[in-house]
Amino acid sequence: MTDSSAALSGASKDTGNDTGADARGGLGRRSILAATIGNALEFYDFITYGFFAIQIGHAFFPSQSAYASLMLSLGLFGAGFVTRPLGGIVIGLYADRVGRRPAMMLSFALMGLAILVLALIPSYATIGIAAPIIAVCARLVQGFSLGGEVGPTTAYLLEAAPLRQRGLAVSWQGASQGIAGMFAGIVGLALSTLLSPTALDGYGWRIAFLLGAVSLPVGLWLRRGLPETLHIPEPSTEPSTVRRTGMELARDSRRILILALLVLAAGTIGSYVSSYMTTFAQHTLHMSPTIAFAGSVVGSLAGVIGGLYGGSLSDRFGRRPMMIFPALAHLILMIPIFYWIVEARSALALLVGALLTGFLSAFGASAFYAAATESLPKRIRGGGFAIVYALSNALFGGTTQLAVTWLIHLTGSPMAPAWYMFAASAIGLIARWLIIETAPARTLAMAAE
Repeated sequence: MTDSSAALSGASKDTGNDTGADARGGLGRRSILAATIGNALEFYDFITYGFFAIQIGHAFFPSQSAYASLMLSLGLFGAGFVTRPLGGIVIGLYADRVGRRPAMMLSFALMGLAILVLALIPSYATIGIAAPIIAVCARLVQGFSLGGEVGPTTAYLLEAAPLRQRGLAVSWQGASQGIAGMFAGIVGLALSTLLSPTALDGYGWRIAFLLGAVSLPVGLWLRRGLPETLHIPEPSTEPSTVRRTGMELARDSRRILILALLVLAAGTIGSYVSSYMTTFAQHTLHMSPTIAFAGSVVGSLAGVIGGLYGGSLSDRFGRRPMMIFPALAHLILMIPIFYWIVEARSALALLVGALLTGFLSAFGASAFYAAATESLPKRIRGGGFAIVYALSNALFGGTTQLAVTWLIHLTGSPMAPAWYMFAASAIGLIARWLIIETAPARTLAMAAE
């Protein structure tokens, strides 16, 4: 073992002990849950909104045209992305300056409050124009908090984990999204089964949001007890790096920031096309809500398994192969799977398609998250990743569901979402190919040679 690898290994052990790792050197379960509960709530909320976009449109945007009501509802969905970059800048930089824990506390508190307000707003029929105005304000606050959520929590997971388990630790970020999606699907399935269409339209969707808001006190309690990782020295930090300004570090990191933006943009489009599939299956393919929600549950479960497996393998074999090959397989299978779903319009096609696409997309995402955060200097890690994540979501997350709904309406083709996602995924695959290897297992082996 070289001197540098020995130093890195020692730092890894110290870091694990200082950040609440368990006796075996892994990241403690409470720390993982506390770090990822905000991301889980984010995706639960956004997936739930996608599930009930039709019902929310009826509550806040009544219209004689079902298409107009749905588009206004999706426009409200998109409003939550407008303030994401601002939240990424403010909360992300706060995490790099003050600490990961206070930033995570702030973002989660704002997020939970906004979800609670959205669930309790009276309908347009009750308070008139005030209903959509309050809803937009809640979405703007929520977008601000979500913009600053992912950067600090991903940085925390990376920094709190032992050096050779960073990929697995960071993969819990993506796994939390899958768990949230699975829970959202189960809730949607239960509500659509137990409630009549009239009850689901009137108050059922509010129950789904209130169930998410229940996690607010639990999340705040968990995050309050987290140890701070900001001031733990990075094993690979050089003395000269410490004296450089944040702007200088950001300028030197512009290559990975641009590549991360492209990958995240592609992933954002893919995620929100996938979450839109519940609405798409009901509104365009005329499938039952039960089948539509079941597809979401299956896809989310596959995403949890694929994400954790991909993150673990990236620690052993490197980030690049785990980023590239699953993304390539996903790109190749995307159009045939979507075509099968559209043509068959069956439960089997939807469930198998959700299973394959959920597994492959999550498999490569975990390795990318680890590579992107590892590539950034610690002093700009929380803010840098938060900003590119929030920017990609603001530009493409809020517009994806509007775009695919409009494309279907314009072309009359239910295949429009697949081609939109295919083009984005192709660009994301090229960006992944250009990201250099960062996994300690690989970089230390190359250094030893």
